[in-house]
Amino acid sequence: MNLPNLKEAKKRENSPVETFDARNIKSDKFEGKYFYLRTYGCQMNVHDSEEIKGILSNLGFRQTDDYEKAHLIVMNTCAIRENAHDKVFGFLGRVKHLKKDKPDLIVCVGGCMTQEENVAETLKNKYPFVDIVFGTHNINDLGKLILEHQNKQDIEVYSIEGNIYENIEYKRDSKYTAWVNIMYGCDKFCTYCIVPYTRGKQRSRKMEDILDEVKDLKKAGYLEVTLLGQNVNAYGKDLSDGRDFATLLEEVAKIGIPRIRFVTSHPWDFTEEMIDVISKYDNIMPYIHLPLQSGSSRILKLMGRRYTKEEYLELFNKIKEAIPGVSITTDIIVGFPNETDEDFDETLDVVNKCQFDGAFTFIYSPREGTPAALIKDNISMEVKEERLQKLNKIINDYSLMHNKEYEGKTVKVLVTGMSEKGENKVCGYTETMKLVNIDGALNDIGKIIDVEISSAKSFSLDGKKVTFVNN
Repeated sequence: MNLPNLKEAKKRENSPVETFDARNIKSDKFEGKYFYLRTYGCQMNVHDSEEIKGILSNLGFRQTDDYEKAHLIVMNTCAIRENAHDKVFGFLGRVKHLKKDKPDLIVCVGGCMTQEENVAETLKNKYPFVDIVFGTHNINDLGKLILEHQNKQDIEVYSIEGNIYENIEYKRDSKYTAWVNIMYGCDKFCTYCIVPYTRGKQRSRKMEDILDEVKDLKKAGYLEVTLLGQNVNAYGKDLSDGRDFATLLEEVAKIGIPRIRFVTSHPWDFTEEMIDVISKYDNIMPYIHLPLQSGSSRILKLMGRRYTKEEYLELFNKIKEAIPGVSITTDIIVGFPNETDEDFDETLDVVNKCQFDGAFTFIYSPREGTPAALIKDNISMEVKEERLQKLNKIINDYSLMHNKEYEGKTVKVLVTGMSEKGENKVCGYTETMKLVNIDGALNDIGKIIDVEISSAKSFSLDGKKVTFVNN
C-alpha cells in the first residue's frame, strides 16, 4: 500500500517519463458474469472508464446498467467538489446492503478521490466491505488486482504518478466520437484545485503515439476526436523535443479526420500559434472552452491563475477576431474566499464584455490539501447562492441570444444518438458545439447532416434535416 501524500506533491522531481505497452491481461475466469461501472467527474474520468471497461471485458465480464445484477461493481470517482464525495459514499451505503445478500460481490473504488490524502484509509476503516481500492496512476493494474483478489481488502493507491502506457484497449462509448488523451496530470497548481495532487505532474504522450491513435480512429470510421488533457494546451512543455500543442494540433488536422476538438485550455498557455492553426484548418472546430474562473485580477492572483482580467480579455478578443463564428464557453467560480461585491462585479463585467455562449458555474467549496483551503472561507452560503443565481441569469440570457442567431440557418450536425425530446427525434452537435434536437431518422446516427434550425432555447436548438433533391 502506497498512499498519497499531498504535502509532497509540489516537491516531485521532473524525472523522465517512460512509455510502455499496456498490460492487457486476458482471461475467461469471469465469462458470463456482469460488471457495473459508475463514473463521476470530468471528461478525463469518462475516458478512464473506457479503459476500465476494456480491462473488464478482457477478463470476460459483460456490462450491465443494473448494479443489483452485477458480480463486480466499480466506482470511478471525482475529487473536484465535495458533493462528489457525498455521492460516492451515498452509493456505497446501498452497495453495503447489496453485499450482505451477495457476499461474493467484488466492490472496487478508484479514481481521483482515492488519490486524496486519508481517503484510502477512510475506505479501509469505515467501508471494509470494499474489496479493491486503486488510483488514477495504476488503472492498468486493475485486471491483475481482480484476478488475484483473495477475499481481503486490497489497497493499491500510488502517491507518485506512473509512466505512460500505450496500446490501451479502450471500450469506447461511441462509434463516431472519441476521446484521445494527449497528456496526464497538471503542473499549474491553482490554489483551489486538487487535480495536480490526484493526477500528478504533467506527463505528455509522444506525438507519434497520439498521431497513430488518431489514424487508427479514422480508419475505424470515427468522425470526431477530442484531444484531452487537464491543461491540454500545455502539451509538450515537459518534453525535450521542442514540439508544442500548436504543432500537435496541426499534425492531427493533417490526418484528415472530419472534426477535431480539444479540452480544457488554460489562458496562460493559449498561444498565437494555436490561434493561427485553429483558423487555418476547417476540420478544427470553431469551439473553445476557455476557463475564466474570476473576472477580478485580485481574486485571480489568489487563485494562482497567472493572468489578469485584462490579459484574459485581450486573449478572448484575439480569438474572436481570428476565428470567424467561434463559440467560446467558460468556467466561473463564485464565492472564493475574500471575494467582495466589487470582485464579483468585475466577473460580471467580463461576462458582459465577452457574452459567452455558455458557462459552467460553481460555488467555491474548499478541497482539503489545497492552499486555498487554508484561507478562511468568509463568505456565507446565502451570498454565494445569490451571486450564482445572478451570474446564471446573465449567462443564460447570452446563451439564448447566441442560439437565436441560428434560427433559419442551415448548419452541419454530427448526429450522435436518439434525442430525449421525442421518439422520432435524433440529436447531435454543430461545429460550434451546440446541441441540436432533430426531426430525423435512426439511420442518420453516425453521419454529418445538414439541419435547418427552426427554434432556439438557452441550452439547445431544434431543427429539421435538410434533404437535397438532385436535378
